[in-house]
Amino acid sequence: MSANERNLLRGDCCLVCGPVEHFIICGLFFSRNLDPLTETYGIPFYLQYLAHWPEYFIVAEAPGGELMGYTVMGKAEGSVAREEWHGHVTALSVAPEFRRLGLAAKLMELLEEISERKGGFFVDLFVRVSNQVAVNMYKQLGYSVYRTVIEYYSASNGEPDEDAYDMRKALSRDTEKKSIIPLPHPVRPEDIE
Repeated sequence: MSANERNLLRGDCCLVCGPVEHFIICGLFFSRNLDPLTETYGIPFYLQYLAHWPEYFIVAEAPGGELMGYTVMGKAEGSVAREEWHGHVTALSVAPEFRRLGLAAKLMELLEEISERKGGFFVDLFVRVSNQVAVNMYKQLGYSVYRTVIEYYSASNGEPDEDAYDMRKALSRDTEKKSIIPLPHPVRPEDIE
């Protein structure tokens, strides 16, 4: 067992969530994405999320201060009246040397707890259809495919755009689990509210 695994199992990693750290996190995104499948956005996009939903910025640091993983740019959105108020995960990433330790599950759990406290009906996220490792991980965490979004991810090098799964997990407020009943047909990005 590596030192990193021992530290995580003993609880020696530090999960940070606070205003000062958020600005540090934003700086880390531009110098180092932890996963090539994690989307990178412009600074104004990060700052907009930071200003509106700072509690959704969560980072895990190893005892030596190195970045282990993050859940960032989550938000609360939707309509309460239509039972669509929910937490949304915009990015989750774990550094390769800290994978398979349960860190992604812990980060998701914290984000789900925040969404519960905000009275959400569910948590959702988008993931590339081709990213089966992530799809399977989310399924193990209780998420299911709600719908397929055609050409959600834009390709940058002349390849075709890629479809996404909109995956959801019902929270305790959705007692009848209405929010996770799968749609029978795919949708296009412009059809997403």
